Amino acid sequence: MNASTPQLPATNWTFTQRLSSTRRGARLARLLVVEQLRVWPVSPDVADRAVAIIAELSANAALHGRVPGRDFRLGLVLDDAAETLRIEVTDTRGERQPTLQPTAPPPDRETGRGLLLVDALADRWGTEPHHPVAKTVWAELDSRPGCRSVP
Repeated sequence: MNASTPQLPATNWTFTQRLSSTRRGARLARLLVVEQLRVWPVSPDVADRAVAIIAELSANAALHGRVPGRDFRLGLVLDDAAETLRIEVTDTRGERQPTLQPTAPPPDRETGRGLLLVDALADRWGTEPHHPVAKTVWAELDSRPGCRSVP
């Protein structure tokens, strides 16, 4: 007789929040994610990278994706089966697609490095249309290495 160890089903952890398309909304997105990831089973490395990515994508949503009176949406999904943390930021400017510049801007320029940072920190990232007039910029982080257990 073969006895097998029972396996717990994989869990998806989700978090979604609408935030104002302002600097304050972008800052609040970062702060909310810091607290949310503190209670999820992700390693500190994954959490730190996620917070930096969310800071950049939320700032971009507030600066480049802003339509007065419309919010942006932040979404997180931690998929235990795929061992992936997916970050999604949806704004209401679907016609303005982000593009990664092939080279970094000059050192004296204060902007233009956000997507370079996202590209460096994320395992994968991209955009998707969000009909009828919005877009979602997403990033995925593999959560396998050093994943801590649920408290």
